[in-house]
Amino acid sequence: MTKDRPAPPLPERLDSLVDAHTHLDACGASDAASVTAILDRAESVGVGRVVTVADDLEAARFAVNAAHWDSRVWAATAIHPTRANVLTDDVKAEIEALSSDPRVVAVGETGLDYYWPGKLDGCASVSEQHDGFRWHIDLAKRLQKPLMIHNREADDDLLAVLRAEGAPETVIFHCFSSGPDMARACIDAGYVLSLSGTVSFKNAHALREAAALIPDDQLLVETDAPFLTPHPFRGAPNEPYCLPYTARALAAIRDRDPVELAAKVTANAERVYALTAVQVAGPE
Repeated sequence: MTKDRPAPPLPERLDSLVDAHTHLDACGASDAASVTAILDRAESVGVGRVVTVADDLEAARFAVNAAHWDSRVWAATAIHPTRANVLTDDVKAEIEALSSDPRVVAVGETGLDYYWPGKLDGCASVSEQHDGFRWHIDLAKRLQKPLMIHNREADDDLLAVLRAEGAPETVIFHCFSSGPDMARACIDAGYVLSLSGTVSFKNAHALREAAALIPDDQLLVETDAPFLTPHPFRGAPNEPYCLPYTARALAAIRDRDPVELAAKVTANAERVYALTAVQVAGPE
């Protein structure tokens, strides 16, 4: 994402959609008014609800607050694998408390990231990531909430940890970016695959092949905003209102009517995150 590129224009409205994974704080939200502004913009094009996701403790606190500020927002809370080296007992206790909030619909994002160790100062080691991932798996099972996965260049090890630890009932691979072999392995395991703007990239041949394989009932769509803005706006700032661009690109790949696909992925999000079972809270 580059700040010198203008934000994409509002897409043609596509009802109805749930942004299954976004980062409202990284989109610039800091208080109730700014969260509402982002959601109003999204709702104007048919994106009526979002799950805002944490990658560190501060973001987890924000996500829970945002979900109480605006009833269109739900939260997912965890420590990102690259930051797993901060998981002290105190941090674990606070993440567990935050994750227990009724507005939190998933434990995430957690998982394994083999790209950044050795490249990013302070990045958690592979060993620390494995420890943190196992702790989050246990937390999701104890809270009986879905586990939201971050996976970067760690396909085989990530699946091995899930098998060894015993996966929670619901596992969501956020921003699924692997090829058809990994897709088949996840599909066979019953995992849910959430696709972002990367599926619209013209050079994402393996991912586009994988996207065509996913059963309707195991599919979500997301922005991962402010990152991964869909084609033809790649590199511009992303926001939940951009989700219809990705949904339409995915519909074309799967040879589906976009309205039908939107209805299906929305029903999946409601089921996977139990959105209809979560009590709506008004602003504090």
